[in-house]
Amino acid sequence: MAEALKQQSANSWMPTAEQSSRMAEFDKNVSLMSESMVIVDGIESSQISQTRGNHLDVSSGGKLGLPERAFSAAGAAFLSAILVNPLDVVKTRLQAQAAGVAYSHPLSNLTSRMAFFGPHMMFADLRCSPSCTRAGVHGTVAICPPDCFHYKGTLDVFYKIIRQEGFTALWRGTNAGLALAMPTVGIYLPCYDIFCHRLEEFTTKNAPGLTPYAPLVAGSLARSLACTSCYPIELARTRMQAFKHAHGDRRPGVLKTLIDVISQVKSTSSFSNSPPSYRALWTGLGSQLARDVPFSAICWSTLEPVRRRLLGLAVDETNALSVLGANFSAGFIAGSLAAAATCPLDVAKTRKQIEKDPARALKMTTRHTLLEVWRDGGMKGLFTGVGPRVGRAGPSVGIVISFYEVVKHVLHHQYAIS
Repeated sequence: MAEALKQQSANSWMPTAEQSSRMAEFDKNVSLMSESMVIVDGIESSQISQTRGNHLDVSSGGKLGLPERAFSAAGAAFLSAILVNPLDVVKTRLQAQAAGVAYSHPLSNLTSRMAFFGPHMMFADLRCSPSCTRAGVHGTVAICPPDCFHYKGTLDVFYKIIRQEGFTALWRGTNAGLALAMPTVGIYLPCYDIFCHRLEEFTTKNAPGLTPYAPLVAGSLARSLACTSCYPIELARTRMQAFKHAHGDRRPGVLKTLIDVISQVKSTSSFSNSPPSYRALWTGLGSQLARDVPFSAICWSTLEPVRRRLLGLAVDETNALSVLGANFSAGFIAGSLAAAATCPLDVAKTRKQIEKDPARALKMTTRHTLLEVWRDGGMKGLFTGVGPRVGRAGPSVGIVISFYEVVKHVLHHQYAIS
């Protein structure tokens, strides 16, 4: 009887032991599943991380070296500089006019006319254009009223430049723009890629909470390096766009403009014991960095999440058209927001670059210039040229980023196939 009860008791524990063994096996399977797959809003997180990893791999260029990245960036800069240069000219003219640059016919004063025509000057036609009917005759000179040379807005600048200086004047400074954009972007975008990739790797391992700020820091560092390296060409481009020349006159190029800047410094007696004159080629660099570093920080911190979101919505994110559309849209949005936010700093930069007094130009600080603009024109003065600036920056950033990423995408896949 005792043995029967003992056997029954042992048999009664067998299902319990088997059940606990099965439960342990189930827990193990669940644990393995949780490591490989977690459902978030109906989407597997393993799929999300794989998608994000694929995007980072393609975006960083995979095995692409610095020459391939620089080639992609230079092509993007060339295309952008050609397409958006007219808006850059318009923006610069509006800001220069607000800074006090007087736009009129180059021969509107007596000294210029005497130098051009000589002492026996006959009738001079100094109308803003041959078709203008508003000109009046003053002695032997037919000249337009000041209103003909005053810019009232973006469309008015377009109209008056085309009518008074010719259609090609809208591309004034394009040679400087190309000479500037290709090396600048060739340094900027590859350095951004490298810095961002390294910072993301470092923060992911050591400080995951700081990973979202990697694009902001990488963009600021890359832009500072690119701006400082190529700044003299930027100075030449702004001066070429700001100052007016008569229709048909030979306009100075990049080298001539920079030589003129140095000559102005050398001819100023107060600079006899000053640092070397080539320092003037970096006049306004502080304002340029004060504008471009926040621009890059705002631009990249906006562009990266928008681009990832758009690529996530794409049916096939490895398709070149998807890469083109997502990058252009993200670049357009980010560039427009960053341009609008940094417009006051752009106004300060333009004022410093077009200042003709070398001594005053070297003493001007960004803070002092912004206060001066505020006193002269208030909030409207700080945002002079914001329309053409935003109209230029949005498409420009979209074109540069999309072209750069598509070329990288194509080269990356060619390397993968080979």
